[in-house]
Amino acid sequence: MEREEFVFQQAMDFTGGEKRPKMAICYDFDRTLSPDDMQTFTLIPSFGVDKGEFWHESDMLAVDNLMDNNLAWMYELIKYSKFKGKSLRREYFKEIGADVQLYRGVLSWFENVNAYAAERGIDVEHYIISSGLKEIIEGSKIAPYITRVYASSYLYSADGIAEWPAQVVNYTTKTQFIFRIAKGYLEEYDGRVNDSMPHSERNVDYENIVYIGDSATDIPCMTLVKQKGGYSIGVYDPVTNNKKKVYQLFADGRLNFYAPADYSEDSAIFAYMKNVIDEVAAKEKQKSEQKVLSEHAERYKKRTTLEKLLNSSSDSLSDEEREVIKSIIANMK
Repeated sequence: MEREEFVFQQAMDFTGGEKRPKMAICYDFDRTLSPDDMQTFTLIPSFGVDKGEFWHESDMLAVDNLMDNNLAWMYELIKYSKFKGKSLRREYFKEIGADVQLYRGVLSWFENVNAYAAERGIDVEHYIISSGLKEIIEGSKIAPYITRVYASSYLYSADGIAEWPAQVVNYTTKTQFIFRIAKGYLEEYDGRVNDSMPHSERNVDYENIVYIGDSATDIPCMTLVKQKGGYSIGVYDPVTNNKKKVYQLFADGRLNFYAPADYSEDSAIFAYMKNVIDEVAAKEKQKSEQKVLSEHAERYKKRTTLEKLLNSSSDSLSDEEREVIKSIIANMK
């Protein structure tokens, strides 16, 4: 029976279950979905420190010690918590997250995008890739809509108190998460993200990835996504209307589009996202059509191969094997 199984497998292994097309939209958080750094709304003021003073001290600490800026502010938070006698607990960060301000339309954005995409046969996953604190984002109002949050985080003691940075995300390390999302190796410790992966096995095609950010710290991700055929979007504060950063990013070829950070249903960015979804849906339809055409051509090729096998191996095939091959040929026809 081994020969029968081999012949049958060769004839049928090119078929497979259809996967629904998928998009991934990746967001920076501070000044992209929220108008300020998430720490400035409640966390820093709770120490009785002016936010400008805090960030100045943090920046000087980084400069004086040749230190990563994100490690510097994470250290400063622990220092102030000890000085003020306030424990930095995981639960406290999540409580703070509920008070983080969001730009207009953010809360309805995810459902609006998902609904529009679903009408066009596309599933959408949403990811945050931020240098801010993971626990604060997980406590925010948008957390239920997010597939995964990639952000800086602390190592906590058995009592749940922040002791040491467990994950630091800066502008260069952000890019690894684009690869993780594309390949589906979502855990931060999963080294398989560096492995080669066939196109057909990816979690989401690179050309179906959108990255939304606001500044130079997003350049590596913007560049990577755009070079891979995806879509890079820059946003600016609609109150200050300062477009300097997005002008520069667009002029340097980092962006496909820029707009105010207004995510409401009548906004420019939502109109553009609908265009992106339409384009992805059209490309996915073409891929499906090509797959069908290829499948028919492959069936014909395999059928003729089996017919030649049947005609040229009349003496070496048993009657049972001949019947199996005839049955497969009949099904292909």
